[in-house]
Amino acid sequence: MTQPNGADVADSAYLRHTAAIPASGNPVKHILPFALATMLLPALAVCAAETPATAFLEKQTQNLKGLHGEFIQTVYDADGQAVEETSGEVSLRAPRQFRWEYKAPFPQLIVADGDRVWIYDPDLEQVSVRRQGNAEQQSPLLVLIDPSELERQFNVEGPKPLENGVSRLVLTPRNPEAGMTRADLDFRDDGLDRMSLVDSIGQRTEIRFSAWERNPAFADGWFGFDPPDGVDVVGDLGEDPEVTPLGE
Repeated sequence: MTQPNGADVADSAYLRHTAAIPASGNPVKHILPFALATMLLPALAVCAAETPATAFLEKQTQNLKGLHGEFIQTVYDADGQAVEETSGEVSLRAPRQFRWEYKAPFPQLIVADGDRVWIYDPDLEQVSVRRQGNAEQQSPLLVLIDPSELERQFNVEGPKPLENGVSRLVLTPRNPEAGMTRADLDFRDDGLDRMSLVDSIGQRTEIRFSAWERNPAFADGWFGFDPPDGVDVVGDLGEDPEVTPLGE
């Protein structure tokens, strides 16, 4: 059942997810796929102006067109206490597509098909949809697919060598209205190992990645979404999607 006037509801759900702020009264199911995707996706493109950070990313993402991996996400409150842990799988494909799936403790699926972002809550039997726009460009993950976004969207420090072969990039958004105040990206030789994001109220979200696959053979329709029968669909369906590469 589609509710054609549900754009405000979709916007609210979208902002809750991108801002990484728990929804009061419910289990914290916030996600940072947008933050991730916007950092990971840019690294899959050609970098325009080379800096130490972009050169480092280019080396990390050479010949990279897609990624698939697993994650464990832990949310800490402003006092440093863990308040939620979730886990699942993430997939990204240049130029603008990603799939972020929570499997435990509660299922949730976020799909960006290049034109729209779909957020599906099976427990609520609800799908929120909105156009895929500029908000995704403020995410730290974008730089994994398009390193050229790195210097445009963020002030960058690093790479800084840490222990155990880890190198860190520290990102602070240039946009003062971004949903985060800082992002730390820790890389190993096999790719992004950890990402930590701090929001405007001091809450920190840490995401640890594993089992990365480079350029996997994604199944047809992996980055598409068709709402299941019987679920509520709120938001703006708009016209048929048209995937547009970054930079066009």
